Amino acid sequence: MLSSINDTKFHDSMIRESMKLAHRAAAADEVPIGAIIVSGREIIARAHNQIELLKDPTAHAEMIAITQATNFLGAKWLQDCVMYVTIEPCSMCTGALVLARIKKIFFGAPDPKTGACGSVIDIARHKTLNHHIEVEGPLLAEECGALMSEFFQKKRRKS
Repeated sequence: MLSSINDTKFHDSMIRESMKLAHRAAAADEVPIGAIIVSGREIIARAHNQIELLKDPTAHAEMIAITQATNFLGAKWLQDCVMYVTIEPCSMCTGALVLARIKKIFFGAPDPKTGACGSVIDIARHKTLNHHIEVEGPLLAEECGALMSEFFQKKRRKS
């Protein structure tokens, strides 16, 4: 149950698990974003960006994790689940999380260019939508943000 995961240590450990996935993405030359979905204290989905691998602009870590979690649960709703993601989700991912009715999103670093949990737009808590997501972040923002910065610095050096 969600109320059983109200401790900072647990949340930080879940963001760190997401960071491991982000490192896998970077190793595969994908934008380093990792996401997990937790039900109670159990990780039921783990994903990282696979846009380049799948040649699919929708293959964001969050989208893949949603599919894994709904398959695991055998249900379309994730209302008792929580997502941990290294970077604030974009509008596509936040919209999908609203549709999946996820309970809460914890994110690592804010995304001032495409963040849809408050940085650019707030789809997660938009008053006219039929579902609202609790949002908490940033958590371990410096570490999560550094993954992105380092990745893009390496990309620029190669070009």
